[in-house]
Amino acid sequence: MHVIETHSSRSRLKLFDTQLLAFALVNAFKKLHPRTQWRSPVMFVVYVGSILTSLLFIQALLTTGETRPSFILAISLWLWFTVLFANFAESLAESRSKAQAASLRALKKTVIAKKLSAPTHGATWLSIIATELRKGDIVLVETGDVIPVDGEVIEGIASVDESAITGESAPVIRESGGDFSAVTGGTRVLSDWLIVRIVVNPGEAFIDRMIAMVEGAKRQKTPNEIALNILLIALTLVFLVVTVSLLPLSLFAVETAKLGQPITITVLIALLVCLIPTTIGGLLSTIGVAGMSRMMQANVIATSGRAVEAAGDVDVLLLDKTGTITLGNRQASAFIPAPHVSEAQLANAAQLASLADETPEGRSIVILAKQRFNIREREMETLHASFVAFTAQTRMSGIDMGTRAIRKGAAETMRAYVESLGHLFPEEVSKAVEDIARRGSTPLVVVDAERVMGTVELKDIVKGGIKERFAELRRMGIKTVMITGDNRLTAAAIAAEAGVDDFLAEATPEQKLKLIRSYQAEGRLVAMTGDGTNDAPALAQADVAVAMNSGTQAAKEAGNMVDLDSNPTKLLEIVEIGKQMLMTRGSLTTFSIANDIAKYFAIIPTAFTSTYPQLNLLNVMQLNSPASAILSAVIFNALIILFLIPLALTGVKYQAVGAALLLQRNLLLYGLGGIIVPFVGIKLIDILLNINNFV
Repeated sequence: MHVIETHSSRSRLKLFDTQLLAFALVNAFKKLHPRTQWRSPVMFVVYVGSILTSLLFIQALLTTGETRPSFILAISLWLWFTVLFANFAESLAESRSKAQAASLRALKKTVIAKKLSAPTHGATWLSIIATELRKGDIVLVETGDVIPVDGEVIEGIASVDESAITGESAPVIRESGGDFSAVTGGTRVLSDWLIVRIVVNPGEAFIDRMIAMVEGAKRQKTPNEIALNILLIALTLVFLVVTVSLLPLSLFAVETAKLGQPITITVLIALLVCLIPTTIGGLLSTIGVAGMSRMMQANVIATSGRAVEAAGDVDVLLLDKTGTITLGNRQASAFIPAPHVSEAQLANAAQLASLADETPEGRSIVILAKQRFNIREREMETLHASFVAFTAQTRMSGIDMGTRAIRKGAAETMRAYVESLGHLFPEEVSKAVEDIARRGSTPLVVVDAERVMGTVELKDIVKGGIKERFAELRRMGIKTVMITGDNRLTAAAIAAEAGVDDFLAEATPEQKLKLIRSYQAEGRLVAMTGDGTNDAPALAQADVAVAMNSGTQAAKEAGNMVDLDSNPTKLLEIVEIGKQMLMTRGSLTTFSIANDIAKYFAIIPTAFTSTYPQLNLLNVMQLNSPASAILSAVIFNALIILFLIPLALTGVKYQAVGAALLLQRNLLLYGLGGIIVPFVGIKLIDILLNINNFV
């Protein structure tokens, strides 16, 4: 079992760290093994070309001919650099993830578990090592104990420190029989005790899976990545056939027309490498690994790269109202007095009735009265009061001060209470209650003795800035749907205030599942969050399913992501990370293709000048010589991979824009830039080579 310290701060590693660079550099050479290179067909062609030019250099040293060995050596070295730079990019992305995993492994220590003979608190227990526990075993965890393995609470309630997993220092409550019954191995019980049923076998615990995912050991290529790979392979094969066919054509031209010298194999290999999409081919894997790493930095564990990519393609978000769109705790927002009652009198009575109310609603009434009318908390001894707690039978709470009884509760309950005392319930108060409900708020009626004082409006507060976030998503073409158990009237009011596109009121598990399937039938990708067992069917159906770490085991097993912070709004950040990964891949693919177009103008005319001298007219870049042009293009082809590594690791800056505008921006910045940069770069390299008389 692992015991780990807060990793959230450590997970945000610097882009370039000395140790990471050293690790990546060593690993770049290790990746030169043919089996590793074969995984990227584009770079495998460069790898084979590097070997062939190395052999041609050795042959040139041993024989005499017109081809200079120094030119072949230069081409060979820069082809090897091209392969190494691509390996380095992938290794650097992997090393950042492995550094996170190493910091977790370094904190392992043996945990002793108290295995119970029976699932009761008084049963005898046996001390065993946590690694010996199996799925279905029952353990006792008491104050100060570390929870040995992932499990589900079947008895007890306790305060648990989960900072080792989530990075949050505030303890959380874990108890049996609810949506907060799941516990994670490596967390610590701060008070009381829990009886936990183990739900995983050794090696399957959450932290084990976290380390595996952080390392990228289980990263598989996503469908879009596979499709792009197929396209790159097809382009490589086309250019391979074209390039190979050029040699006999060149020999035929020399023999029949006596036009000049045939193209050498070294030049053909250089031509092939410059024609194939090496830029995106060398960085494609890096983009995927870095995307997984960024998700981890957001404290989200994705079970696959496909889930991260799907997050970028999502166009429907299902969001729970409570905790996601609203703060979750209703708060007093207004005092609406009855006729002939002042607002201050109502506030005074409501505060008195709420002094012993420890619920968030009760505390908010006390605070609102203090803010509005400076009514301070009273000395309890001077009141000579006894407090009446809320019960399921009375459905009201309040305070008794001698013969004076103040009560507060739901409107229907208070109406029955007033009428039982022989008094009428004011029509004005009934109208106020209806108006409050229509606004999506909750009314509480306050009665002092037999007199109805008025209504307190409890409002489910919409989170600040959430409306702007939804507006951003709308600009990106993403539809937001609020899911709530509230009635349609309340749901409509909150949906309008929050700015969501649609809502599902009085939602049941079956209705959630039906809604997801209906969107998917329209060809849409759906994302949702959940934490309870009743959310599991919908999570299993959703394309991107984010389970809360604080939720049940069933929810976590149904989802394809786990949010360690258990923050329902994290879904918005997850979508942004997924879109950033897709934007990065699309941008670099655009740049790579445009980059190749520019290289054609640099290398093709000069490569054939020896055979067809008249082609020198197409030398629009005015490169000094065929050898200089070819070598400059090969050097640029290698260096551009190195310069784009930071962009592949950090990702293209996220912008909430539509697909059409994003395409236009990519074509302008990365398409036009991909054409201009090679012209400038190759020309500068050509000048430097000739200044030093290298070629």
